[in-house]
Amino acid sequence: MTPKQPLLSVRQLKKYFPIVRGVVISRTVGAVKAVDDVSFDIQPGETLGLVGESGCGKSTTGRTVLQLYRPTSGDVFFNGQNLAQMDDRALRDLRPQMQMIFQDSYAALNPRHSVGKIVGEPLVVHNKASGQTLRNRVAELLELVGLNPDYASRFPHEFSGGQRQRIGIARALALNPTFVVCDEPISALDVSIQAQVVNLLQDLQAQLGLTYLFIAHDLSMVRHISNRVAVMYLGKIMELASRQELFSRPLHPYTQSLMSAVPIPDPEQERQRQRIILTGDVPSPATPPQGCVFHTRCPLAEEICRREVPAYREVQPGHFAACHLIDEQGSKAER
Repeated sequence: MTPKQPLLSVRQLKKYFPIVRGVVISRTVGAVKAVDDVSFDIQPGETLGLVGESGCGKSTTGRTVLQLYRPTSGDVFFNGQNLAQMDDRALRDLRPQMQMIFQDSYAALNPRHSVGKIVGEPLVVHNKASGQTLRNRVAELLELVGLNPDYASRFPHEFSGGQRQRIGIARALALNPTFVVCDEPISALDVSIQAQVVNLLQDLQAQLGLTYLFIAHDLSMVRHISNRVAVMYLGKIMELASRQELFSRPLHPYTQSLMSAVPIPDPEQERQRQRIILTGDVPSPATPPQGCVFHTRCPLAEEICRREVPAYREVQPGHFAACHLIDEQGSKAER
């Protein structure tokens, strides 16, 4: 059987933000390497989870993939078309197919606009609907995300955090996209509401055939919603594998440390397992370490880790990692 072509292919993506000094005469003195040589694929109908510590570049990756930030270098192929080489006019024609759900639902919604205007704005901007057709589509979208269509006349401050996030989801779905970047859509919500929003996203995916890049730092939620998971650290992907493979057999020392922090509901197993506590702070992306960016905190680091950047390679079928300590047979690093 011929393998499906990925809906999204990211190749050697980099996004550097310049560091500028000087008031009268400004000059660039360095760069923040927010995303540094990232590559991955997402298949149609799949959810790829992207996890990592705060500041590792997850959100910047999502925004750069959608060209909200133009990449410093690299390629982003969407349905075979390279977004990184498109001008703004060509990108505008593709925007309906690619949408984003933002982390801060309150900041993402204009407080001066009614819910009906917020949800219907993409349709107006792209000349897809007007008048009664627009109002009907807005009502349909609100109902789709579990809100009363009568709420269209209300304003964002009248809603709870979970309801505002549903409004953001409705707006993202207005143009019938095929690919949605979910940028930590549940991190600002109460735990009791998080499950409702994630279940809604899964139901919408099954109903509408959506493809997700799901960005989060909650590993248990990522495990629940994702088909595959990529682990990111200081602008680079450390490991990428299927959900089951990554959680049952993590290969990279950084992934192992993250997994050791996930609570296990069995008290006996929880007592027996070994926690991996990382020491030190995450280095600055403006001055990342030479060699492997994780070597300053890695309990297994060797001399080669300090000298050479490890290749990001497929160590087993479908299992990618960037570590000198993982051999060609995919044997994982051991403490």
